[in-house]
Amino acid sequence: MSAAVRVVLDTNVVLSALVFRGAAAGQVRQAWQQGVVLPLASTATVQELVRVLAYPKFRLSPAEQDELLADYLPYAETVRIAQPPPTVPDCRDVLDVPFMHLAVAGKAQVLVTGDRDLLAIAAEFERAYPCPILTLDAFCKMSVFAIRE
Repeated sequence: MSAAVRVVLDTNVVLSALVFRGAAAGQVRQAWQQGVVLPLASTATVQELVRVLAYPKFRLSPAEQDELLADYLPYAETVRIAQPPPTVPDCRDVLDVPFMHLAVAGKAQVLVTGDRDLLAIAAEFERAYPCPILTLDAFCKMSVFAIRE
């Protein structure tokens, strides 16, 4: 079996995989559970996930939030971000910057997002680092998913 794909999943992708379990997000969840992909996490990205899981609109109890985190975090590799962090392209949304830092520091093979601000700088980011920024649908079309079945 080949090595797992090192991937940074933005908060919305992880949230979709854990809470909504849609077709594409469900594929990614299955892939991390089967070791086909290796999600990368940093202190900042986990803090963001914890913050978003607590949003009142999701109506998740603290126990449900913990259960969802327990279905993700054990599969993730923790990456320490050096100080100062790696230089990355400017992004309109400062909350997106930690995901780029994580991709660089963790030597990610792909950053998966639905965030327009990250997608808008995808070409610039990929020129600087060998890590494409892809949508969830584009990521799920990668060959790694074809051989998983």
